[in-house]
Amino acid sequence: MGVERVTITIKKDLLRQIDSMIDGRSIKNRSHAVENLVLKSLGRHLDTVLILAGGTKPSSRVPKPLIPIHGKPILEHQINFLKKYGIKNIFLSLGNMHEKIRDYFGSADTGVEINYLIEKQPLGTAGSIALLKNHVNHSFAILNVDTLMDPDIKEVYEFHKKEGSLATAVLVTADDTTKFGVAKMRGNRILGFVSRPSIKNAPSRLVHAGFCIFEPEVMNIVPKGRFMIENLFQKLAKTEAISGFVHDGPIYDVGTGDGYSKAINNWKDL
Repeated sequence: MGVERVTITIKKDLLRQIDSMIDGRSIKNRSHAVENLVLKSLGRHLDTVLILAGGTKPSSRVPKPLIPIHGKPILEHQINFLKKYGIKNIFLSLGNMHEKIRDYFGSADTGVEINYLIEKQPLGTAGSIALLKNHVNHSFAILNVDTLMDPDIKEVYEFHKKEGSLATAVLVTADDTTKFGVAKMRGNRILGFVSRPSIKNAPSRLVHAGFCIFEPEVMNIVPKGRFMIENLFQKLAKTEAISGFVHDGPIYDVGTGDGYSKAINNWKDL
């Protein structure tokens, strides 16, 4: 992320108020405090999201992003979710049967700008981040196409900027920790993930929900080719460069039969 040094003149009483914001953690120094105040006053918000939409539903001719919920494809529900928070610059990372997805959204009035990134070979859950290098030079997010949820993206973004980390993962509480990577936390920072621990041995019950915000520097960490989000998180956690935002609302993993059924019964269309 490019920065430029500037000199400003400010009243001493205002400067004391700015300095009082510095806590050494969420606000690291005077420059960080001023940056947060400027961002807040400008109303800057997240405007770019990469949706990981590759793959197909097993034994189906329908691409996973086009599987219907309440008469609309999963992907259309996600686009409506992002539009709700003012996000209109959307990248779709597509793999098998990408033509069907492009045909559907090419004729749909989505109200957003959709850019297509085609995975010639499967890139895993994080490899397509490297495809953004020539397109994005500011904060961006990724969203799993399997996930339906409605966290307040503006709140998550403000948290991310206040933390000053390279990444922020949205976390949710899992009933069964043996199915997931579970976050080990220190305050708001993620120190790592423990793979499928028992509830007794789990460092927490917080797991990745499928939505993350990144700073553009993260694109330099992701190598070309197949790369998994778990590996990216571990790299970031080694330097405490990833934070965790806890979302307490409902979430539906529509990539599973049980999650899909729950979404059919309980998801509130946006």
